[in-house]
Amino acid sequence: MKKIILMLAVIATALTSNAQDRYFTRSGKIHFFSKTDMENIEAVNTKGTSVIDAKTGQIEFAALMKAFEFEKELMMEHFNENYVESDKFPKATFKGSIADIANVNFGKDGIYPVKIKGQMTMHGVTKDVSSDGTLEVKDGKVTGKSTFIITLADFNITVPNVVKENISKTIKIDVTAAYEKMNS
Repeated sequence: MKKIILMLAVIATALTSNAQDRYFTRSGKIHFFSKTDMENIEAVNTKGTSVIDAKTGQIEFAALMKAFEFEKELMMEHFNENYVESDKFPKATFKGSIADIANVNFGKDGIYPVKIKGQMTMHGVTKDVSSDGTLEVKDGKVTGKSTFIITLADFNITVPNVVKENISKTIKIDVTAAYEKMNS
């Protein structure tokens, strides 16, 4: 619990503008999917924390690896112990920016296409990533959506030869976050 509170405090103070220009969530959803002929593997984490600075476009996102839920207990165990090594690397983060934030009118309902660029850190490795996404403004709330495709080898995640055919080399990661405006 202390780690979660500390992580939230770091994210909340990382951006330098006034709180009235920031949007925050503690329930960001990350869904990942691995498709192979042998087996599909998917997991969901609904406890991602994120903040967006509406003036600068800065965005940060953090997720605890052990918060991913799998259909099968054994998949979750293998994910945490053998692949992402959650005890050693407890969270994944994204720090970056929404390149075209000036095109988003946070005061007007609508769906705004955006480009997201930054650095993702997972399994102790930091890589540049980018993606297209959307920000939907509705009734003063903001919902962000984006999809990232990552390669396991880029993050030093190795798959044993015995199960190599069961896990895709690339993973599709869908992110959805419903933000609320932070109070000053």
